[in-house]
Amino acid sequence: MDSPGIIDKQDPYAALRYREFRSYLGMRFFFTFAYQMQAVIIGFHIYHLTKDPLALGLVGLCEAIPAIGIALYGGYVADKSEKRGLLLKIFIGVFLCSVVMLISTSSQMHAYVPVSYIIPIMYVMVFGIGIARGFFSPATFSLMAQIIPKELYPNSSTWNSSSYMAASILGPAAGGLIYGFYGITVTYSVILLFIFISLVCIFFFKPHPPTYIPKESIIKSLTEGVQFVFKSKMMLGAMSLDLFSVFFGGAVALLPVFANDILKVGSEGLGFMRAAASGGAVLTMLAMTRISPMNKPWRNLLIAVAGFGTSIICYGLSKNFYLTLVFLFLEGAFDSVSVLIRSTIMQLLTPDTMRGRVSAVNSMFIGSSNEIGAFESGLTAKLMRTVPAVVFGGCMTILVAGITYTKTKSLLGLSLQEINDKDV
Repeated sequence: MDSPGIIDKQDPYAALRYREFRSYLGMRFFFTFAYQMQAVIIGFHIYHLTKDPLALGLVGLCEAIPAIGIALYGGYVADKSEKRGLLLKIFIGVFLCSVVMLISTSSQMHAYVPVSYIIPIMYVMVFGIGIARGFFSPATFSLMAQIIPKELYPNSSTWNSSSYMAASILGPAAGGLIYGFYGITVTYSVILLFIFISLVCIFFFKPHPPTYIPKESIIKSLTEGVQFVFKSKMMLGAMSLDLFSVFFGGAVALLPVFANDILKVGSEGLGFMRAAASGGAVLTMLAMTRISPMNKPWRNLLIAVAGFGTSIICYGLSKNFYLTLVFLFLEGAFDSVSVLIRSTIMQLLTPDTMRGRVSAVNSMFIGSSNEIGAFESGLTAKLMRTVPAVVFGGCMTILVAGITYTKTKSLLGLSLQEINDKDV
């Protein structure tokens, strides 16, 4: 770890003074930028071809199934592997899947291959990216703990989440605008460029050998990771809360339907709608570098989830494009508070030797909840119609926050230091 000198925990830029952490942020930013661009145009392109909201849900399901199925093994591999080499393999796999999608969606391919074949090809490539994600989350979670001292975990979590959200603003907006003005082939070319840049950032990491050399069987090793999570009341509660709130509040998957059929703003409007939520998130993240929500994190987490659900309901009922952008902005703001609190709690409560496996359990709970939530939203939209499905999801999110509040009142008054000391 490259040390910049004396650690000042009050310095809002403390984590950025570590060179490897800056490279880490670059890798996360460019990869997330490309990933978010790809998510927008896959959804819009498939809905354009099928006019079926369930087809949007199937995109999420194709990514969630492998990400969940391989997550525990991915955590085991991340704990016992050198991180830089593992990340290179992951990014090369994602790059190749994106190349196949570029070829299969090009206008030349449409002339020779019917749509009935192109859509399954895209689903298969999304499945491949889901496999890569099963390894990506544990590897990056473990790596960040090795390049930043424990005293700066809250600060590094804020910058890490801010970088993610910034890319989530620019990625969807760029994806929608480039797709609208230049077509899908040019958009995929830009996606490949940013994936390549993120891959180059990995070469600036030092080799980070594993902190855990397994002596027991893989089954016992994985079981230890699961048992650790289930013994921590706060960690399990945070994961469960996020799982169910995002599952029922995953209405962002239906944005192509709102953009195309309800608000009639096209792919350009879709890009701004996706960016609005991320705009609220990144501005809130930047504010939290100076105003921390960690004085009473569990209380603030529940408030944020309830606010997230309320914003979802308002977005579903809105018939005005600009008002919808406001509600999506608020949704992103509340979500960013939840993300920061949850990631900081995980970093503090997880021992170094179990980071990959604990992150894998987190990925099973949360990492794929967006995709499963997308499937739930697509299915309920098919059964209930789009607007009722979104309102239903928001109401269920508020209900989940209410139930969690009644079950975890003992955690409401704890400070971040008390959480760290008590290991709750």
